[in-house]
Parts: sequence; C-alpha cells; structure tokens
Amino acid sequence: MKRSSLAGWVFAGPALVVIGVFFALPVLAALLLSLTDFDLYALADPQHLRFTALGNYIELLRTPMFWKSLGNTSYFVVVGVPLSITVSLGAALLLNAPVARFKGLFRTALFAPVVTTLVAVAVIWRYLFHTRYGLVNWGLGHLGIDPVDWLGDPHWAMPTIMLFAVWKNFGYNMVIFLAGLQAIPNDLYEAARIDGAGRWKQFLHITLPMLGPVLLVVGVITVSGYFQLFAEPYVMTRGDPLQSTVSVLYFMFEEGFKWWNLGRASAVAFLLFLIILAVTTVMLRLGRRKGMV
Repeated sequence: MKRSSLAGWVFAGPALVVIGVFFALPVLAALLLSLTDFDLYALADPQHLRFTALGNYIELLRTPMFWKSLGNTSYFVVVGVPLSITVSLGAALLLNAPVARFKGLFRTALFAPVVTTLVAVAVIWRYLFHTRYGLVNWGLGHLGIDPVDWLGDPHWAMPTIMLFAVWKNFGYNMVIFLAGLQAIPNDLYEAARIDGAGRWKQFLHITLPMLGPVLLVVGVITVSGYFQLFAEPYVMTRGDPLQSTVSVLYFMFEEGFKWWNLGRASAVAFLLFLIILAVTTVMLRLGRRKGMV
C-alpha cells in the first residue's frame, strides 16, 4: 500500500507542482494584491504600496460603473444562458433523431464555431453587422426594413453580442446534450408510444427528466462562462455605446491595464468570483431539491 501510494504521488507530483505554481500562487498573490492600493506608483517604487484591507471592496461597491457593468453582465447571463441552452438542446435533438442523415457532417459543422478563434470570428461578425456595409442590413434592406445600427445603438449592442456568444458556444453544450440523449434507454420511448404518448409528451415526461443532471451541469458551466464576458465586447464595441456593453471583466481590465489600479482590479476579480460562487451554489441546491443531482 505504501509503495502504491508513493507511486501515485510520484506520478501526480509534477501536475500538482504546475497547478501550484501557475494557479494557486497567482490566486493567492491576487488576493493579497486586492488588499492593497497597488498602482503604477507602487510598481515603480514598492515604498508607495499601502495595505488598505477591505478598502478596495468598499470603494468598488460605491462606484456606479461597477454596478453598471454588473447590470450589463447580469442581463447577458439572464437572457443569454436560457437562449444558449435552448439552441444547444434543439440542435442535439435534431442530431439525435433517427431519420437524421449525415450526422457526422452536421456535428462537425455545428461544433466548428467552438474551436475557431474568438477574436477572428468576432471581427467577422463586426463587419457582418456593420450599419452601412454589413451583410445583415443588406438582407434587411431587401425585405424593406431600414438599416439597424446593431453595434452603435445601446438597445441593440448587447443583444448582438449575445447572439454572437450563443452562436460561438452552443456547440459545446450540444455535444454534452447529445451524449445525455444517447444514454436514455429506447425502451422508455417504446413504452410511451405503446401507451399513446406523442412526441411532445415523450419530450416532457421522458427526455427532460432523464436529462436533469445534464441540464444542471450545462447550466452551471454556461452561467459561470457567461459571467466572464470579456473578449466579445472588447473586440466588437470596446464597451460602447454609452457603456452599454461594459462587462465586469471589461471593467476589471480597464481598472488594471488602463488606469493601473491593480489592487482594485484584483478586488473586482474576487467580487466576481463570489458572485459566480453564490449563483452556482443556488443552482446546485435547487437542482438537488428537484432531484436533478
């Protein structure tokens, strides 16, 4: 037993060292940094560094821009997560249908956006939704609809980014749903058909209940990912128009690398961590109450 235990530590040791050096230590350093007023002056001369305890956190809670970014991110999560899960589940149901042909080709095509470079496709989408030269407004013009300033109108900028994020990420959840659908025994559907249940009733009383654990996992993954919105607004709008697309991570980026308030930026990161932890904990508890775990 001692030899096997020692062998396990020998094999796991390098991975644990890498995790400790590149994850645990940076997280601990960022936590300590959030308790100081570390800025550009402290970077030049450590003597300017002061310990502020929870001062950065209290100051952030008094900053209107932080609440603005949190509101934008919450809107993105509340609307985008259900939309993404619905599209993912719909695509998985279509691919899992017995009459579906060329399943391998469609799986590859629908999963392709996940493995593409986010910045590259974000730039392409930015041109697609261009007010004057975009393909989307060109198509709307042929339908008699006036051009829409998709990325320049505060009412349309975040929904446009949301559609891009759903298109970019739904393939990942689709694969998870597809695996869950294929794990459901066909005997349940055959028994339901014999009892006269239609496709809709089969979906409500067999598919959804059997996908409960998968739905919970996908929900937690999607929520935690959508709370970390950054690259899309950074590339497509730079937080504009009228700061309607500033996310929490974008606000953290500006605090840290535009204004060099690294202490406040670290505090933003840990506040976001606490928010994600609280939301996912509530989701897991609700899932346990409903028997999804």
